[in-house]
Amino acid sequence: MYFTFRRTELAIAYCDSLAGNGIANATSGLFLAAPRRVGKSTFLLNDLIPEAKKRGWTTIYIDLWVNINANPADIIAEAIKNKILELDSKFTKIARKIGLDKINVMGTFVLNFSSPGLPENITLTDALRILYEIADAPILLIIDEAQQALINEKAMSAMFAIKSARDQLNSQSAKTALMLAFTGSNRDKLAHLVLKKSHPFFGSDVTSFPLLNKNYTDAFTHWVNNNLAPDNQFSEESMYQAFKLVGHRPEILRQIAGKIALSGEASNFAELLKKDALTWQNRVWEEYENDFNTLSPLQKIILQVLIKKEQSWLPFSEESMQTYSQLTGQEDISTATVQTAIQSLRERGLLWQSGRGTYALEDESFAEWYKLRSMKNEMSL
Repeated sequence: MYFTFRRTELAIAYCDSLAGNGIANATSGLFLAAPRRVGKSTFLLNDLIPEAKKRGWTTIYIDLWVNINANPADIIAEAIKNKILELDSKFTKIARKIGLDKINVMGTFVLNFSSPGLPENITLTDALRILYEIADAPILLIIDEAQQALINEKAMSAMFAIKSARDQLNSQSAKTALMLAFTGSNRDKLAHLVLKKSHPFFGSDVTSFPLLNKNYTDAFTHWVNNNLAPDNQFSEESMYQAFKLVGHRPEILRQIAGKIALSGEASNFAELLKKDALTWQNRVWEEYENDFNTLSPLQKIILQVLIKKEQSWLPFSEESMQTYSQLTGQEDISTATVQTAIQSLRERGLLWQSGRGTYALEDESFAEWYKLRSMKNEMSL
């Protein structure tokens, strides 16, 4: 038996806001950011989509990490095409039964089963409009790890096409016809979809996806204890403390709790939970420390300035160049030198660059580690 934890109330609140009926209006798009492995995708699949279907909405779920080698634009186009084929199933089944490899949809365009993507004469905006006509119901398009769409111009063009479809469909309908939900494991990256006028969803806000809390760990503790002997029982408080140490990551907590439960050391459950959670956290912190210690002084300073400035960081501005010189003690740092240092940080997997030249940390947790490290260094002085 597998433990499940439903967040129905949160799903209802998000669906209300997507439809324009909630306290928070998300008809322009819902953008949710949270670290990896905290349960975003699980919530989308187990809570948000079922709630949307209850309301009669047509849902499309797209995970841009399903194939990191594929262009996000192609993944999106294929998902929309497959949904059209699914809803046009009567014709699709007939076509497949008699051996046809393509069908004519609404007399408008031909979809080929064996050829990926959409026909060349059909844009993503067109496809979403046709999907809406076939579905005859509101559409909820969910894109998980949407920051992947920032990697190149083709993927960004797909985002602009989705925005155009949203504007066209919603302006022509008395109710919200196309609703958009995007998630990202890096807030700074996701923000590059909404911050500036040049971004496809300018004017929308990135909000923090609520992390699972003590309600989750209490329910998990109760479920685990029901499967253990009476003298081998976890306490709710120790489980919650361990959960916080692993960054509110359900999968990690389950691994730790499972290992301890099998050990049978009932009297030490609380201490073992804390110890294992700290071990996991320290392992991650040590990796960051080792990576940071191998960097050059300039590379360290670049990361330091980025963490401090966050989304306002301009790597080659006069202010930034002066800061690099002051903090490294080198007066002759050139733009080319900074460019080489940034490229090296990207190759090491520490720095991320969008297709349009904006930057962010590859892993947001690195900033948390660095700030904690700086605090400890200041306290030791």
